[in-house]
Amino acid sequence: MNAICVDDEELILARTVSLVKKTEKFDKVESFSEPSEAIAYLDKTAVDLALLDIDMPQMGGLELANNLKKKNPDIKIIFLTGYSEYAVDAYAMHATGYLLKPVGFDKLQSEIEYALSSGIQASAASAEASIQSSPKVKVETFGYFNILVGDRLVVFKRNKAKELIACLVDRRGQYVSRKDVFYILWEDDDYDRAKQKYLDTIIRSLKDTLEEYGISEIFESESGMMRVVPEKFDCDLYRFLDNDEAAIASFRGEYMSSYSWASETEGYLTDRE
Repeated sequence: MNAICVDDEELILARTVSLVKKTEKFDKVESFSEPSEAIAYLDKTAVDLALLDIDMPQMGGLELANNLKKKNPDIKIIFLTGYSEYAVDAYAMHATGYLLKPVGFDKLQSEIEYALSSGIQASAASAEASIQSSPKVKVETFGYFNILVGDRLVVFKRNKAKELIACLVDRRGQYVSRKDVFYILWEDDDYDRAKQKYLDTIIRSLKDTLEEYGISEIFESESGMMRVVPEKFDCDLYRFLDNDEAAIASFRGEYMSSYSWASETEGYLTDRE
C-alpha cells in the first residue's frame, strides 16, 4: 500500500511522514509541499491514503481532496489541521479522519487503521451490492448529520429543516407531534401562532428539498404527526443499534455534533461501545 502526505510547512510535513512510516503499514510514503505535484503523482502511482493539511495557500486541502478523489474515488483522506472549524466541510467531503495538530502517533495510528478497515468494509459492501440492492439514500449521524443520495450531498435551504429531519432520524421512525418537534428544536421558546406558522414554513422547506432530490419517500406526515421511514434509507445509527460490526467500529464518540438535543443518544451509544 502507498500513502502521500501534503503540507506547505516543511517541518510538519517531515514529522507527518515520519509518523506514517512508523506505523509500518505502507510500502511507500511520499511527501509533497505543492498540491499540484500530489495530483500529478496519482497519474503514475496507486495511492491508498492521503494525509492533507487543510489550510494551504495555493490550493486548500478540501479542494485538493476533491481533485484526488476525481483521479481515485477509493482513496482515503485524513485531514491534519490546526483549525477545528473546518470539521463540517471535511466530513462533507467524506473524510475518513480528521486530526488537530500537533498530531500524536497513537491518534494518527488509530485513524489510519480505521481508514484502512473502512476501505475493506467498503469493498465488501460493493461486492454484496452486486448480489442484492441497497437503499440509495444514506443517512450519516456519527460526527455531523448529513444525508446523501448516492455520492451527492443533500443541501438544505434552511438549517432548521435539516435539524427537523435529524430529530426524526433520532426518533427512529416513531411519529412525533408538531408541538413536540417544536420544543425539541426551539427548547424554551413559546409555541404561539407566529411560531406555528414558522414551523409550517420549515416543514414545507423540508418537503421541497426532499422532493428536489427525489427522496420524499423517507418522510411522512399526517394529522399533525410526522416521522421518517427507516426502511427507505441506510443509517449508521440504526445499524449500530442492530449490532452491525462495521457501524460499531465507525462510531468515534460523536453523534450529530451540531445539535444539543442529541447528547442523550450520544451518551447511550458511548455506554454501549
